[in-house]
Amino acid sequence: MDRVGDLILFLRVLDQGSISAAARSLDLSVAVASQRLKRLEHDLGVRLLHRTTRRLHPTPEGIALAEQGRALVEDLEALTSGLRQGATDVVGTLRLTASASFGRQYVSPLLPAFMARYPRVRLSVNLTDQMVDMVSAGFDLAIRIGALDDSQLVARKLAVNRRVLCASPDYLRRFGTPRTPDDLAKHECVVLAGSQGRQDMWRLHDAEGKLHTVRVSGRLESTLGELLRDAALAGLGIAQHSTWHVWDDLRSGRLKVVLPDYSIADTGIYAVMPQRRLVPLRVKAFVDFLAEQFGDTPPWEHGLTIVQ
Repeated sequence: MDRVGDLILFLRVLDQGSISAAARSLDLSVAVASQRLKRLEHDLGVRLLHRTTRRLHPTPEGIALAEQGRALVEDLEALTSGLRQGATDVVGTLRLTASASFGRQYVSPLLPAFMARYPRVRLSVNLTDQMVDMVSAGFDLAIRIGALDDSQLVARKLAVNRRVLCASPDYLRRFGTPRTPDDLAKHECVVLAGSQGRQDMWRLHDAEGKLHTVRVSGRLESTLGELLRDAALAGLGIAQHSTWHVWDDLRSGRLKVVLPDYSIADTGIYAVMPQRRLVPLRVKAFVDFLAEQFGDTPPWEHGLTIVQ
């Protein structure tokens, strides 16, 4: 049974004062409207209307249904109106999750400009280095860094994720500068231990494209890139970092690139969405906004020259 439709019909009968007037307002025949009202009473097991020759009067049960049902119908109409508006306008709550470090450094500073451009959008931002299930957690959008797992999610690449090996000048003075990838095995290295396990196999390509793989080790590992950056700055070892994470340290000389003649395969920084079809306009607007702000050359790459 179309309970909502029958409830709307019942309320319209009370407002219009007759079944025929209510039927006309809803583009129904009087016979169909009468049948639906009888069905509603039968399903609820109560009489809702007293019928006289002149007009209809609600029973106590009808009055109770009208009082509570009208609020429900109004709430439903407001909800559906809001959903329709969200499909044609940039409104609603955008639920976003992103890497803690990247989100704090590069997403957070952009939020005031986005909210000023789209004043009817609300933001709920979750910054975490844990990989969350977007669908079960109810997120509209995730900003993810690195190689993406095969999944049903839809991804748009926002920027290249370039990575380098780096260490502090103090560490390099005390322990020497590696000249080949094999030299890394003799050095203290600080290692990321993330959702994909301990990332202690470092892969570098030489100028001819030959792959060099070396297992590194050291006394410090962490799940948080910020801690590894701090450790490298403190001279505790060589770290593998994305340039977005350490660009300021590289420019200032607080960190030096190690093995600059060797490269690490680039990955990407992606906007990831649960589905391709019926993407809310607020999500599309935010992804377009990030792509616009990062541009072809993201801000952390401007003027950055990788030198030892």
